[in-house]
Amino acid sequence: MRLSSLSPFIALACFLGGPSLRAAPAPVTDGLVLQGTVSDSQNHTYIQVPFAVPPSAERVTITFAYTGKEQHTALDLGLLDPERLRCWSGGNKSLLTVGLSDATPSCLPGPIPPGHWNVLIGVPNIRPQMTSHYTVHVFFTSSGLVAREAAELRTALAVGPAWYRGDLHLHTAHSDGQCPSQTGKMVPCPVFFTVDAAARRGLDFIAITDHNTTSQYDAMRELQPYFDKVLLIPGREITTFQGHLNLLGTTDFLDFRLGSAKVANVNTLLRSAERLGALTSINHPAAPSGEICMGCGWTASPVDMRLLTAVEAVNGGSEQHGFSGIPFWNKQLDNGYRLTGIGGSDNHRAMQPLDQAGSVGNPTTVVYGAELSVPAILDGIRAGHVFVDLAGSHDRLLEASAQSEDLVAHMGDSLPAGRAQVVRFDLHVAGVEKGKIMLLEDGQEMPLPTRSDITAPDQTFHLVWTSDGRRHWFRAQVGGPDAKLWLLGNPIYVNWDATLRGREEHRNGENAASEQVK
Repeated sequence: MRLSSLSPFIALACFLGGPSLRAAPAPVTDGLVLQGTVSDSQNHTYIQVPFAVPPSAERVTITFAYTGKEQHTALDLGLLDPERLRCWSGGNKSLLTVGLSDATPSCLPGPIPPGHWNVLIGVPNIRPQMTSHYTVHVFFTSSGLVAREAAELRTALAVGPAWYRGDLHLHTAHSDGQCPSQTGKMVPCPVFFTVDAAARRGLDFIAITDHNTTSQYDAMRELQPYFDKVLLIPGREITTFQGHLNLLGTTDFLDFRLGSAKVANVNTLLRSAERLGALTSINHPAAPSGEICMGCGWTASPVDMRLLTAVEAVNGGSEQHGFSGIPFWNKQLDNGYRLTGIGGSDNHRAMQPLDQAGSVGNPTTVVYGAELSVPAILDGIRAGHVFVDLAGSHDRLLEASAQSEDLVAHMGDSLPAGRAQVVRFDLHVAGVEKGKIMLLEDGQEMPLPTRSDITAPDQTFHLVWTSDGRRHWFRAQVGGPDAKLWLLGNPIYVNWDATLRGREEHRNGENAASEQVK
């Protein structure tokens, strides 16, 4: 057996065209390579290949490859920790991972004890006078941040930059999601039905955000290989008595017990989330809070809004009752906080018909990402390259850009423009015939030089604005003939100080990726 070190993996998300995105964080992943041979004399035996797990490990991932398959050599794969059998896959898997809250099917999640572990190789068949060479890559991950997992666990479901459609707020049996049983009783609804509904709607990604728990991640780990067109983003709805907020991108536990010795106030909680490297978003801020839904409305005060990434401007459940989060979002923008506006269905009934309000994917959050992976989608949200499709359609599109001299900014970007400098806005829409395009300046609708009616399947509107040298935000949106909002864009920021953006830099442990200015 030979052991050698693996260098850390560095992944960069970069592409040409469309809105600029930051580099994906470099995953802090250490590992080993274990190699050896199996001979015919070891047929029908079990081989243990030892390795040491460091105290900092929160996840152990192994990949397994061997030669001789064409000669009918068969090797089975398992994993032993210092106390018990953690995995046994037989010969049907070449990748295994075990973490604190989730693991590959046939593996047990739970604490990762440091010390001596073993790769367990079973030898059901190797022919006489044959040998097989095996290679095991062992990876250790020291946090629950998805961006730091081994590259083998972060494979993109689709490559290349595109607008990807998803739902960032969903509940299952692991909190208060329900569906009818075989006999018609309302029971806790398995995660499968939520993911299946997302697949039927044609979504590219979803975040399952059960209240305060991490138990749903094990079911997601099982379902992801089957649903290989729907990216499953680990999430949680951190539910407190002063408001709810989404935590996305990490499986690490976050103490939600507001007012306890460890969580003095909301800012303490948000700083803990920041240390985990998670993306945070205020949920349904305008919802009422009381006996019907304790803490549903955002009442926390004072709050350092710079610690937040986003706000749920559109919530499927709240929108039905007129509790829009848009005025709350507008107020934060007016106060100088560059929070990304997102949407979420807040679905609690996975079997609900997809044509109903609040069903899975209704509304849909549409993110421009470098690829369909968890780091790329979250980076797109951090950058503000997002619009919300309130009807949850498959193809409606809203793009906005602003150009001043040779500088171009897209939704979420900042553009400098001195006094008397001319800025040209281009608003591109598709799939919204009979709608009306609007451009808001600091929340107020601006007059367009031409009619705002959308008369073609694909149409672009132009507007010229002269800067006064002060700070402004501009947001495009599309309304329907029934006066309902169809598409909600994110702002383009003119003359904004970048330091005012909540979580402007993508923090990943002690490292932060620098912002790319388009």
